[in-house]
Amino acid sequence: MIDTQAIRSKILNLAMRGQLTEQLPEDGTAEELYQQIQAEKQAFVTAGKIKKEKPLPGITPEETPFDIPENWKWVRTADISSITSGGTPSRGNSLFWNGNIPWVKISDISAKYVTETEEKITEAGLNNSSAKIFPKGTLLYTIFATIGTVGILNIDAATNQAIAGVTFLGKYNLDYLYYILVGLKDILVAKGKGMAQMNINQTILKNTPIPLPPLAEQQRIVEKIGQVFSVLDTIDALQARHADNLAALKAKLIDAAIRGKLTEQLPQDGTAEELYQRIQAEKQALIKAGKIRKEKPLPEVTPKEAPFDIPANWKWVRLANIWSVINGDRGKNYPAKSTLSRNGIPFVSALNLDGGTVANDDRLLCLSESQYDKLGNGKLIQGDIVVCIRGSLGKHGRYPFEKGAIASSLAIMRLPINEPLLDDYLMTYLDAPLFFDEILKYNNGTAQPNLAAKNLEKFLIPLPPLAEQQRIVARLDEVLKIIEQ
Repeated sequence: MIDTQAIRSKILNLAMRGQLTEQLPEDGTAEELYQQIQAEKQAFVTAGKIKKEKPLPGITPEETPFDIPENWKWVRTADISSITSGGTPSRGNSLFWNGNIPWVKISDISAKYVTETEEKITEAGLNNSSAKIFPKGTLLYTIFATIGTVGILNIDAATNQAIAGVTFLGKYNLDYLYYILVGLKDILVAKGKGMAQMNINQTILKNTPIPLPPLAEQQRIVEKIGQVFSVLDTIDALQARHADNLAALKAKLIDAAIRGKLTEQLPQDGTAEELYQRIQAEKQALIKAGKIRKEKPLPEVTPKEAPFDIPANWKWVRLANIWSVINGDRGKNYPAKSTLSRNGIPFVSALNLDGGTVANDDRLLCLSESQYDKLGNGKLIQGDIVVCIRGSLGKHGRYPFEKGAIASSLAIMRLPINEPLLDDYLMTYLDAPLFFDEILKYNNGTAQPNLAAKNLEKFLIPLPPLAEQQRIVARLDEVLKIIEQ
């Protein structure tokens, strides 16, 4: 069982230390941003929009709980915001309740955004209490009883006195400030210990140091957190059904990825049809130049064949529409195992495939140069993807060496054009449940599992645009590393 909450906490911890994103010189410094905020704050005070408050003391090194990048700045929450709490109209006066003004209490802050409230108050209730209306976009922070719960108002609303409304000034990314206050919860709670009913009053919240990055980096941090949290949400949903089976969870994530459910479809990506036509044109040029062989056309994928729905800008293709499938040499020059050694040119068998690469260990045997020269087929080049089609069906790896050859139980999948992202996506597909469904469709069903190379060519693949393939591979790499850790 993966503790996704612990991972979220770790991600926020890295984010507020500046370890989740890169610091870029062109971002400028947080000091510059801070000075802009102070100028706006002074303008609001002069205009009477906010009260002038006693200057806060400078932040001492002892107050900072961790190191931050040089172009960031420690600031107190009230240095960059205006903070005030709400109030509760008298429960004994019916004229104050059941009006049309949303009134937030702690139980209403159950998600990132507060969009509705259980109770509403009237204008009379608002005017006869310390309640006040906070505008949409105000950050809410619980300072009494259940403390440290953070939310963002998605409506104009009043709150009770247990909730502070934090209105930030100047230019800022509200999502970043939300995540920072969530990440600093333990520090704030520790400061509130010993107070009646665990009350973090406004003074503690106002004086709490928070790490402020330049605005551009705030945006990058929010994007990165959003990407990881989106994956963790998927893991949560999958774990509800596969709580005790890590392998099933990984398979479900990969399945979601090749169905277009793990990444966003963006109009600027174009379509898979455009990518497909480009590949066909490049392959045709290579055929005319005599660099690859012309092969028998494969039948189009019919809607009835498609095993599941894919996004509108994707396309169902057959494996050999994109990759060439190459068999090994099974003729008279096929080398006997007794003639192989640990030195020479790698001769790859299923034993050497680990799902990622061809492992260079004691089990990797080699051909001599003369044996290699006699082979008529099945010669490897760096970057080829190798898959087992006899015995351990589907076992695969990417070939990392300059040259080599395959045993008779394997086939080579080679991309004829120079587009490495396609191979990255193919490696993802080879781990997907769909690939194994296709194997079952064509396996001969004998005691020795067997898959003809001609049938491998017909395997169905959901093809996304190239940019989305890159996002899929990156997102999966990110989340699978998290799972492994």
